[in-house]
Amino acid sequence: MAILNIGDDQLYYEVHGKGEPLILAHGLGGNHAIWYKQVDVLARAYQVITFDHRGFGNSTDHAGLGRSGFVDDLKALLDHLQLDKVALIGQSMGGGTAITFASQYPQRVSALMIADSLHGLKEDGQVADIMDKARAETAQLSQLDRVLGADFKLKNSEQALLYRQISSFNQTDKNTLSGQYAEQKVAPEQLGKLGFPVLFVAGQDDILFPIEAIRLVQEQVPNSFIVEFDHCGHSAFFEKPVEFNDSLLSFLQMAELEPLNQSVHSNSAGYIHP
Repeated sequence: MAILNIGDDQLYYEVHGKGEPLILAHGLGGNHAIWYKQVDVLARAYQVITFDHRGFGNSTDHAGLGRSGFVDDLKALLDHLQLDKVALIGQSMGGGTAITFASQYPQRVSALMIADSLHGLKEDGQVADIMDKARAETAQLSQLDRVLGADFKLKNSEQALLYRQISSFNQTDKNTLSGQYAEQKVAPEQLGKLGFPVLFVAGQDDILFPIEAIRLVQEQVPNSFIVEFDHCGHSAFFEKPVEFNDSLLSFLQMAELEPLNQSVHSNSAGYIHP
């Protein structure tokens, strides 16, 4: 647990484990604590870094930059930790941070996992139509109804409550988040030409980023892959943690980021390490 001073603001971060570095960038409803189902597993094989975006969790945003400060903050964190290259895992809002950072500093990215997100990417044609419809239909929903699948909430009321409690520590929410990731969004076809593999993961019941839109975008990204989770809403990492973790671990090894512990996979999702 540590604090990085950036101007008049403080960026909270944690470092767990050893090995090839991974950075987990949380979504709008989360903060560093939301990754509790990932950190312990991943840290057995890799160095895992979590942080709070400015205005979330223990990080401040006195400057009022919002999204406009996310990429610079991430670069400052990498510089502070003296990390030349990292694997980025960005969920929802954090996907926008990861995508934009990767497009601006591709030489510092070893692999990119985009979870439940198209933030920071250009939307054209059919993708734009699908996303405009989704934004209109979800605009008035509560944060919990937006991010967790209806079936998951019904069967896992305690987990849903925990998600809401973790979110309550954020100073920023969907109504107060300001700024933008960059002046120009990233073209999907360009993202796949930057020299690192890209994995999209998504729940088939996601109402914020419908699976149809994510499929269409993934098809435009060279050197990319997609993993879909059935009976899963917007928060695959939270609703399907075993499958999410195994998918990520397999992807990292495909990207030649060798784990310190070869037996870290659960294998319960069908992934068998040779």
